[in-house]
Amino acid sequence: MKIIAAYLLAVLGGNASPSAADLKAILSSVGIEAEDEKVNFLLTEVKGKDLTELIASGREKLASVPSGGGAIAYAAPAGGAAAAPAAAAAESKKEEKVEEKEESDDDMGFSLFD
Repeated sequence: MKIIAAYLLAVLGGNASPSAADLKAILSSVGIEAEDEKVNFLLTEVKGKDLTELIASGREKLASVPSGGGAIAYAAPAGGAAAAPAAAAAESKKEEKVEEKEESDDDMGFSLFD
């Protein structure tokens, strides 16, 4: 990540095609010693490619990666403010069910804090 950050800094600083020496100079300015192998690998992977296209393709790839948590879609209520109390009631019922589920864990016969 440090080498990628140095590459991004060089490109954003106006150097459209930074060399390995440029990246090492950026990294050494903050006390980081870069490995030649990793620097050369990055430069071969990005050679001849546009930075904005690389970022766009990376975003597309990351969009398909699960990031934890459930995907909850919220839609605007059709009835305006009248739908809000119904939604609140539904949420409170869900919370009650979750609390009941947590209480059932006590029946296992052991506790983490005993």
